[in-house]
Amino acid sequence: MTEPALRHAPLRFRGRSFVALVLAPEAPLAEWLVGFDRLHHGSPGFFDGRAVILDLTRLHVPRADVLGLLASLGQRGVRVVGLEGVSPALAGPDMPPVFKGGKLVEVDATPAEPSAHPAPEASGVAAEPPSKVRSLVIDGPVRSGQSIMFLEGDVTVVGAIASGAEVIAGGSVHVYGAIRGRVIAGADGHSAARIHCSRLEAELLAIDGCFKTADDIEAEMFGGAAMVSLAGDRLRISRLPA
Repeated sequence: MTEPALRHAPLRFRGRSFVALVLAPEAPLAEWLVGFDRLHHGSPGFFDGRAVILDLTRLHVPRADVLGLLASLGQRGVRVVGLEGVSPALAGPDMPPVFKGGKLVEVDATPAEPSAHPAPEASGVAAEPPSKVRSLVIDGPVRSGQSIMFLEGDVTVVGAIASGAEVIAGGSVHVYGAIRGRVIAGADGHSAARIHCSRLEAELLAIDGCFKTADDIEAEMFGGAAMVSLAGDRLRISRLPA
């Protein structure tokens, strides 16, 4: 008696976008690792559970040095899931895969609703698409362990950001309360982004990849209202009137 053929479930592919941190090391690597260790010490746990892309565009070193860098980051608990800005000749089975063309992706999966109004007649002027929300308001504190990520624009927090919490925004971050955790503004390369807060006690502040940890923040700026902006490749902290 012939046994029935086994049925196999259909193979499905789906596209998803995930946010990864990008590290862009520069030579000399020994000095870059010292700066990395300062960040790691000033904000412990920042890289825990995060996917990291290593952008080697500015790093022109032999393949052995790249392998050594990957090993050093692995010893520090950094999981590198991909490389960017490297030639295919540098890639290999002993390295993470090479990514190309990384960019922000916005997907609207909401099915279109039938319109109750007829479409306007063509008049030679393109109709503007409906405006998209470019800000997020958190009406309350961000508690320890929470992570708020909004890459489409500004984030406003009506409350404090606790130690161990973080807010990551593509634009500016406005906090009507104390910053005791981590705040990253301009995460999509927006160098004009700013950070405002009523009380500055942050573990880490960053704009467009430039950062300060608590050890780097001037003592006279602690505990007061402040604004953080980017001047060249350095963060500038200014006191605001209370």
